[in-house]
Amino acid sequence: MKNRICIIFLLLFLAPSCKRDRVIPTSGEATINNLLVFDSNRQTYIGYGFLFSKAELVSILSKPGPDITIAADGTNLSFQANNLNNSFFKAGEYENETTASGEFKKVTAPSVSQWEGMAVPVKPHQIWIYRTGDENYAKIRIISTVSKVRDDRDYAECTFEWRYQPDGSLTFPEK
Repeated sequence: MKNRICIIFLLLFLAPSCKRDRVIPTSGEATINNLLVFDSNRQTYIGYGFLFSKAELVSILSKPGPDITIAADGTNLSFQANNLNNSFFKAGEYENETTASGEFKKVTAPSVSQWEGMAVPVKPHQIWIYRTGDENYAKIRIISTVSKVRDDRDYAECTFEWRYQPDGSLTFPEK
């Protein structure tokens, strides 16, 4: 009986050490919008954006905060960055999803002529290169966008394919 109890305690002690670390993807598909969500702890509304290094949506109050957020001005959608750098370069704009998807795969070592402060206008079938505040890069293919008035406010939504390069190079090897 003592042996069984010792074995159970040993298993309970060792079980947490078997936990595997989450492997953070460096590519995928994501959707962001400009909805504000009420945080009852802070008693305020909070927006969300996408953080490439964690491959997830994060609050604008998070540390680190999102790399990109989406905004609407009633006419255009735009990606914005909160890193005090010019961070966007439009690598191309295409007529359809098939062409844009094919060209996205071909973008392996883009040559950036001039970075812009924000990506505007954001439209389907575009490819953007994004530079993070710590000099890592992502390429983004716009799949779809939604721009409309919702609850008396300009609503923006963007679904995009992305590939992140965390090593500081502007090279995106083919998969």
